[in-house]
Order: sequence, then C-alpha cells, then structure tokens
Amino acid sequence: MTTKEFHLHDGRKGSALGIRVIPRAMRNEISEILHDGTIRIRLKAAPKENEINRTLSEFLAAVLDVSVDRIDVVAGKSGRDMLVSVLDMDASTAQQKIIQNLA
Repeated sequence: MTTKEFHLHDGRKGSALGIRVIPRAMRNEISEILHDGTIRIRLKAAPKENEINRTLSEFLAAVLDVSVDRIDVVAGKSGRDMLVSVLDMDASTAQQKIIQNLA
C-alpha cells in the first residue's frame, strides 16, 4: 500500500454560537442564555429566512463589534434554532461580549 503525499491547511478559526431566534419582537436584544448555553435573541424581523438571517447577522456583528462578513449562519438558516460562526474571535471573548449585552 502506498501513501500519497498531501498537505493540510489551517482554516479560519473562530467560535460557534447556538442561537434561538424569537422573531417579531419589540426590539433587537439578547434576552437570555438558556441552561444548555443557547443564546435567546429577540429580533424585530419577520420570520422570513433571508430577513431574519440578515437581521441576526447585523445584530450580532454590532454586539460583538465585528464586521458582518465575520458572522456566518452555518446551520438552521430556515428555522429558529441556528448555529452561528464568528470568524477570528475566540469563544471566551464572544461570551464576554454577549454577557455584557444581555438585556
């Protein structure tokens, strides 16, 4: 058996956030952190996929003080439970900023 030579590359690193979105809220806010670590976020947007994802990305970018292109909804784009990646930010920094913005 021969072994082919190959190269691995580092990908972009960051943190992953479990998010539960509550649409049609009075204002955009982080309302609570659930027992499993999921972050409950209330958004003014209607529950249309593109609108809610865009609003969530813009809101998280403002909360975390990063550009919108560093926020990526990687799972659950059409549901209320989502997995969001924040590129180039470690989990402890993201957690600290989220707690500071908890309503």
